[in-house]
Amino acid sequence: MIKIGYRIKKLRQQSGMNQQRLAYLLRVARPTISQIENGERKVSTDELIKLSEIFNISVEGLLNLKKEPKVVLSENKKRKGQKSQMRINVPQKNLEKFKETFLYILNKIGSKPNIGETVIYKLLYFIDFNFYEKYEEQLIGATYIKNRYGPTPIEFKKITDKMIKEEEIEKVESKYFEYPQTKYLPLKKADLSKLKANEIEVINDVLNRLSDMTVTQITGYSHNDVPWLTTADGEAIEYESTFYRTPPYSVRAYDEDIP
Repeated sequence: MIKIGYRIKKLRQQSGMNQQRLAYLLRVARPTISQIENGERKVSTDELIKLSEIFNISVEGLLNLKKEPKVVLSENKKRKGQKSQMRINVPQKNLEKFKETFLYILNKIGSKPNIGETVIYKLLYFIDFNFYEKYEEQLIGATYIKNRYGPTPIEFKKITDKMIKEEEIEKVESKYFEYPQTKYLPLKKADLSKLKANEIEVINDVLNRLSDMTVTQITGYSHNDVPWLTTADGEAIEYESTFYRTPPYSVRAYDEDIP
């Protein structure tokens, strides 16, 4: 029991929450959070599901049944004697593309009341996978994991933490209707010279079609996309699966086979 309590405490701290905030989101008293983190109280199944929603990871990930990959930004060469480990390396090129795409999204639609962190996850997913289906190359190239609430980019927290530190964006906790919401505010414009015309075209198409959706709507929409449907819970969604998409998700005009 101490193990899951420690896991919850670690996730809470990584998310920048105090115990009072987590207690509010979980709908329990603050001392209850302290008891859970200290291993003095069991966590119910309903609470595990709610915690997985709060931290935006699968229940399996919450229980840490599978080792999570380490995200490394602009990794240098491996040091001599360093043990190998499962990791997701984000080269400088991909880091810059993520940052400029994210800034472009925030400047264009970030002020909409429905645009919180979870909706942004789904927008990034469709931008990445639509571009790959259409051009057979990656735009951001993030790694998306299938969890209960839709595709989640593993690299998101690491990169946004870096952007916050460099004063490129600001993270704000707010509410959308009665639900807690994490929003991001841009502190600078995107450098459009780092985005190609076809990349901006795909980004705009996704934002024009999906950015007015609520969390529930866009999550439900993502759950009917072939890449999501063909991936096991907790696994990375393969980009190649975009070529098996069906309408209305497919964005590429495929030539019909000639008999």
